[in-house]
Amino acid sequence: MGLIPIAGPARCTGAPGVAEELGARFARRYPGLRVAGAICPPFRALTEEEDEQAVSRINGAGADIVWVGLGAPKQERWMYEHRERLKVPVLAGVGAAFDFHTGRVAQAPAWMGEHGLEWLFRLSREPRRLWRRYLIHGSEFATLVLLESLGLMRFP
Repeated sequence: MGLIPIAGPARCTGAPGVAEELGARFARRYPGLRVAGAICPPFRALTEEEDEQAVSRINGAGADIVWVGLGAPKQERWMYEHRERLKVPVLAGVGAAFDFHTGRVAQAPAWMGEHGLEWLFRLSREPRRLWRRYLIHGSEFATLVLLESLGLMRFP
């Protein structure tokens, strides 16, 4: 099995070198794991040529899984836009997991994670970056889920 971790430079999530470090750590931790490569794109839109090079590199690597840690919603958009061009069975968006596994960003204490409060811990650590994501977009999402659950709104 091969994998390609992809991380994009941002304030905390996916800093340069994180994908490579994560690949090396996992290769040491899981003997037999083949890390097919790592890509850290710049914190800007890629040119068409850069994008095509990234797609070619991923397709040429023979990966079974591509872990994408560009942060939400950038990673979801990237996976959606590239799903038809990539010859990879699995694309997985992992957010800040790269930073957690390399020790660059602290994870919430176990009791917070077990009670669904990881978001609150992260918000307390990076309020300027995360307040809108958690407090506005999270509330919008919860409202839409509730409306659909009650049969008041229907989504395709």
